[in-house]
Amino acid sequence: MNEMQLLREWDAEAPPLTDHARARARFRLYETMSAPAAPVAVGRRPLLRIAVAGVATAAVATTVLIANDSSPHTQTVSATTVLRGAAAEDRSLEKPIAARDDQFIYTKEIIKETPAGGGSTRTYVDESWSSVDGSKKSYVSELGHKQWVPVYRPGQSDWPPRRWTDLKLLPTDPRKLVIALRDMGGKPDYSKPMKAADWPMTQYFVTGLLRNPVLPKGLRAAAYEALAAVPGMRVLPHQKDADGRVGIGIQYVGPAGTPWAHGGRILFFDAKTYRYLGAHERRTAAGKTYEQWSYVAASAVVDRVMQRP
Repeated sequence: MNEMQLLREWDAEAPPLTDHARARARFRLYETMSAPAAPVAVGRRPLLRIAVAGVATAAVATTVLIANDSSPHTQTVSATTVLRGAAAEDRSLEKPIAARDDQFIYTKEIIKETPAGGGSTRTYVDESWSSVDGSKKSYVSELGHKQWVPVYRPGQSDWPPRRWTDLKLLPTDPRKLVIALRDMGGKPDYSKPMKAADWPMTQYFVTGLLRNPVLPKGLRAAAYEALAAVPGMRVLPHQKDADGRVGIGIQYVGPAGTPWAHGGRILFFDAKTYRYLGAHERRTAAGKTYEQWSYVAASAVVDRVMQRP
């Protein structure tokens, strides 16, 4: 029995938590898990992704110099420029999707994992079929481990939201999205300015939202722009993704005392187009630490489990 099954069965008769209370409980759980010097990450299941793993890194800068193909000189690029560029690129390539409740979100994710102390690299090809509204059993794969996920119980929810109807309720205006995620579980107060203490939790929610492989039109671009507004976003030059492509890394570095004080998950972007390439994070399991590189190779809406686009 794994830890998620234990969490499901613990105090099973209690009334279900609200989305806001559940998210804050998960955040507190992650803070406790991240207390040791070595960052800790939880499972990668598409339905259970509740943490943003920490990644310690050196030479973090707010801007980097990258080569400009049209000039022998270099140009300064900030995290804001990269993330806004990613938003523009996503809007130009986006194909609107209308998912029905009886359908499934198909994803094919490539994960490469190497022991932190050195060793051979393992590659996993995880294919998953997640019920759009949770009313049907989902079939998910996590580092090669395949399993059926039960239907949602009454009142059950998750973060990031998986129900298409819940996702469509989120605003596609970046400023409003930040406020909506800050005030998740209640009515957003768009007149209330963000405070410094709000940002670590809010970036956790924004990054969590970006983990969804399929989102309603405009929401992913809005999330990139919302992330661009977060204080503490850093640029890491010359980062390699899971396929060895060199690009720009973007990482959140939070205040001292937060789980992200040494840096969060690294997002990779193409240095020319700012198209999203993949991510890098650190996973700890059974006393061992692994470096992980991942990217989504394919995603689509399908009518049944085991159907591929």
